[in-house]
Formats: sequence, structure tokens, C-alpha cells
Amino acid sequence: MFKKYKSAELVKPGGLDLKDRLVGVQRVTKVTKGGRAFGFSAIVVVGDEAGVVGQGLGKSKDVASAIAKAVEDAKKNLVRIPIIKGTLPHEQKGKYGGARVNIIPAAPGTGVIAGGAVRTVLEAVGVHDVLSKSQGSSNPHNVVKATFDALLQLRDANAIARDRGISLEQVFNA
Repeated sequence: MFKKYKSAELVKPGGLDLKDRLVGVQRVTKVTKGGRAFGFSAIVVVGDEAGVVGQGLGKSKDVASAIAKAVEDAKKNLVRIPIIKGTLPHEQKGKYGGARVNIIPAAPGTGVIAGGAVRTVLEAVGVHDVLSKSQGSSNPHNVVKATFDALLQLRDANAIARDRGISLEQVFNA
């Protein structure tokens, strides 16, 4: 899932204090010739609130096992996000399907100005001051993936200097 992002650093779940947050549970129906078969789909975000976050999807016939499967899936997709002084390094837009998300760094004391699935992801990452706007689709699955798209494109000054092969001072002064 994260192969198209150059700066995405995958993280192993061992030794991390991960907290899981339920974004949404949907009841899904499959119509067969024997009638309707009901199941549940759950989307979960896990994070250590210090820059590591992952998202997962679980499906099952009952809610509890769908959530458990989603948490296990999320732990397999952990990535490190650059956070500077409780906010983001720069403004970034992300999109997935019909959902578009814009996340903007904010001054200390602003808080997390975000709604729904975007708030859940940003709180799991550990961002304390951020502005965001979600446009287009409000489908929680797509909004979570759009937020991850934006977060995975973030790069801090050290990563930019390393990629360009120049010193940190030249990034700011050149």
C-alpha cells in the first residue's frame, strides 16, 4: 500500500504502546438465493501518539471479531510520520477515491481542528495543533486513506536535505 511513497518508513509493532481507535463499523448485506447474509466491516486506526500510525480493515459475521481483525491488519501497516513541535512540517493535500483532505500546520495551542475520520487519524499520529478540511466524499474508508495519503507525503527538513544531497543550512538559506 505504501510503495509509491519514497519517504514512507515502515515500522514494526514490537515494543510500541499502540492505542486503537475505531473509525467506523458498517453492516453489509450479501443477498444469496437462501436469503440475506449479514456481516460487518470495521475500519480501525492504531497509533502510539508519537508519530507512528497504521490503518486496517476487518470483515466478519460479528462486530467484535471484525474489529479484532481490523486492529491486526492496522498493526501490519504501521508507518512513521514526521511531527515537529506537535504539528506538521508543512501543508499537504491528499486524495483517495472521491475524498480529498487538506492538512495545515497550526500554531501551538490551536488544537486539532478536524472532524470525523480525519480527527481520529491525526490524534492517533500524535499531532496536537493542526487545521484540516475534508472535501468530497465523507465515506470513512476513503477519508482515512486520503488522510494517510497526505501524511505519507510529508517530509521534514532532514529528509529533504538527505534527498537533495545538501546540508540542512542550504535547505533553508539557498
